[in-house]
Amino acid sequence: MLLFLRIENFALVDRLEWKLGTGLTVLTGETGAGKSIILDAIDAVLGGKVTSRAVRTGADRALVEATFRLEPALSDWLKAQSIDIALGDGAAGDLTAETLVCSREIVASGSSQRSRSRVNGALVNKQQMEHLRDRLVELTAQGQTVQLGQPGLQRDWLDSYGGDALLKTRDLVGIAFSAYQQAVQALENRRRAERERLQQLDLFDYQLRDLNAANLTEPDELEQLEQEAKRLSHSVELQQQSYLVYQTLYQSDTDAKACVDLLGRAEKTLTDMVEIDTELQPILELVTGAFASIEEAAREINAYGENIEADPQRLSDVQDRTSELKQVCRKYGPTLAEAIDLRDRLQTELLELTGGGQSVEELEQAVKDAQKILETRCAELTHLRQTAAKDLESRLIGELKPLAMEKVKFQVGIAAIAPAAMGADQITYLFSPNPGEPLQPLTETASGGEMSRFLLALQASFSQVDPVGTLVFDEIDVGVSGRVSQAIAEKLFQLSQHHQVLCVTHQPIVAAMADHHFRVSKQIIDAIESVDELPSDNGTHKPGKSRRGSKNTKAEPLNNTPDQPPSHTPADAVRTVVRITSLSNEDRKQELAQLAGGQSAQEVIAFAESLLTQAAVIRQAQTGKEGGAIAAESTPASKPSRAKTAKKA
Repeated sequence: MLLFLRIENFALVDRLEWKLGTGLTVLTGETGAGKSIILDAIDAVLGGKVTSRAVRTGADRALVEATFRLEPALSDWLKAQSIDIALGDGAAGDLTAETLVCSREIVASGSSQRSRSRVNGALVNKQQMEHLRDRLVELTAQGQTVQLGQPGLQRDWLDSYGGDALLKTRDLVGIAFSAYQQAVQALENRRRAERERLQQLDLFDYQLRDLNAANLTEPDELEQLEQEAKRLSHSVELQQQSYLVYQTLYQSDTDAKACVDLLGRAEKTLTDMVEIDTELQPILELVTGAFASIEEAAREINAYGENIEADPQRLSDVQDRTSELKQVCRKYGPTLAEAIDLRDRLQTELLELTGGGQSVEELEQAVKDAQKILETRCAELTHLRQTAAKDLESRLIGELKPLAMEKVKFQVGIAAIAPAAMGADQITYLFSPNPGEPLQPLTETASGGEMSRFLLALQASFSQVDPVGTLVFDEIDVGVSGRVSQAIAEKLFQLSQHHQVLCVTHQPIVAAMADHHFRVSKQIIDAIESVDELPSDNGTHKPGKSRRGSKNTKAEPLNNTPDQPPSHTPADAVRTVVRITSLSNEDRKQELAQLAGGQSAQEVIAFAESLLTQAAVIRQAQTGKEGGAIAAESTPASKPSRAKTAKKA
């Protein structure tokens, strides 16, 4: 149950505090007075989407805070989330009851904005807030008629109506569907891998045969062959040059002295010199060694020259082998060593590709097993949905009949579709408001007024199984006649016996049934005085004055015109704000009269009094309480003397 709402700098609201009671609470006011802003604030504080205009012009932050009475189930949830449980405060009214305080701060930063949500002072994420929202407030608006046509939403409503057993089964279906998808994916991956494996086998096998055919052995074979080919192609030249070197070193055919002859002469001379001076001995040894080295070099070069032969066949073989190895390097290299490494690696990978792993047949069987489990779960879910559908059909028809729809027919159509995460059912709400007419999809056959009543009846059906403590209806009675309005009013009152009901309405018959009646209006105040109302460092504020120059926020007479700034005041020196006013019994008469006739003529006031009297009779018949007008005066939200605007912080 919503106990207290505080709004700061949200849209047109500068500062507003609203204490709520049990039973049926109605908000009335002119179109555009700001009723929707208050409902938007309730939606926002519970994680709803906020627009770029959420923060009041001129302010840098907005704050919405809602205090709820804490139910035992939510108390356990708070403990599980490690969130402290708060006691009530003076604003909420009960100083001892455990409360749940939800707040949302929206900070404007240039063209963007960010927000933070808290529960009892602890920061919470979007998922946590959605969990709370589903258990605290249910907001129903006539605009939801568009959503009613969405099969997914119709399915979710049916599943919620089916209760925990159905929702748990749906969760099991989701798990089974996920397992089925994983099995299918594993099979597809294996089939793809098998295709790729066969393609790789073909490629690797071809490459390996190509490399093996090259008979690769030594990584430097190509360099060796190139060197041999160069030698074979220059054999004659090498023979001539080796003979020339031999002559130069050892035996010359010309008059020129060979190298060994010159060294021999130098050796003999040095030997003689050493006999005279022994210090020349190291030089002699060097020359003697050089003589021996030249002799050895001459013998080897002579042997080299004699062994060189022209071999055209060998040269051709070497050139062919060189060409083959270069082709291998271009395809698998760029070097011969890398080609040899690739050959060895291909042999290993071929062994792996021809190895084991889970077979396609095993994975196909796994898919069949997962599909069987999914189909079984879906069948269980379908059965539970069929049971819930029959109960919802009878209950909803029972709720619609008192709403002037005595001949209505309603059916939850359940058609089979391919299994998915939400089951194997296509849910369609079928509706026929007139006898003899076939059942048709709800949004194709229901009028606006019928859709409003359907939403109300649906909410009434859910209220019997739904733990939500506060039901909010935004102009659920638009487009209906007086007789239907009376039926809607009685239905709202019946709901309020078990839930806190908050309703925005333009219907005087609905407003007359309220336990608490508030009027929402716009006022024009000084811009400077509006700034003065902002809290100072110690949290206090100066109450601002409206353009009527009075701090008294007593409900205005019905023939008042909207507040206008005096002619001497510049337009940019004023601000528009939203105010909410609690109505006394006398104020309610005038408000109902204005809703009914738009004027305060005596006959309209008499009609308003008759509505209150009629409401009192209905209330007494249903609950045994005293009349509606008397009850309205005795509620904490009303005062017997005059209306009082809800406190501003």
